[in-house]
Amino acid sequence: MRKWLAGFLIIVFLSGCSSVPFQKTAYVPLNEDDPLIVIEQFKDNLPGRFQLINTIAFMYNWDTFSGIGYIDINTLEEKFTVVCINPIGIKLFEISGDKDGVDRHFVLDKFAEEGDLAGVVGEDIKRIYFDLVPSLEAEINKKKFQVKTRQPSGSGIVEYIFAGADGHLVEKNYYEKGVLNWRVSYYEYQLKDGKIYPRGIILKNHKYRYSLTVRLKEIID
Repeated sequence: MRKWLAGFLIIVFLSGCSSVPFQKTAYVPLNEDDPLIVIEQFKDNLPGRFQLINTIAFMYNWDTFSGIGYIDINTLEEKFTVVCINPIGIKLFEISGDKDGVDRHFVLDKFAEEGDLAGVVGEDIKRIYFDLVPSLEAEINKKKFQVKTRQPSGSGIVEYIFAGADGHLVEKNYYEKGVLNWRVSYYEYQLKDGKIYPRGIILKNHKYRYSLTVRLKEIID
């Protein structure tokens, strides 16, 4: 299985995983007036357990580390597994985690020399794929073109912005002491088997000044 996956990922990478701009969601009037229904409909369209093949680009201090990632996500149990290889098929890292932490099963020595990038990516995976809807206690602000919610999270505030005609999640922002700490932006949702998946994701960590760009290549059945 892993040999087949590695070979397949190399082919996908060589066939074109270069950076492309994602199309921003058009801020148009929402199809639904009730903000709670907008959020509930988005929640109902989210997959609970899924496997993806993505391209991943981690940029820090003008250096970029790129690869192909196999991601297994279980949002119901808040667990994940990620295997990342470079363009020639060398495994960079394999990690798994849950809401309590990240386990590093393998990290290539040369990759580890750049710091705990595997651990950073693991934490970002949780920010990207877990907790995609606000709690019922969240403060809700409904406007013509968006629904914005805010609620306490850890030592800060997490903000969700739903927009587009279908009211999909377009931004998830985290603030501490009124300062933006990190932002996840979601682009170009696609529908498969009644569930939605963003084709493009960009996480920007303003506190540590790095970004993670994820481009969906395939949803594995």
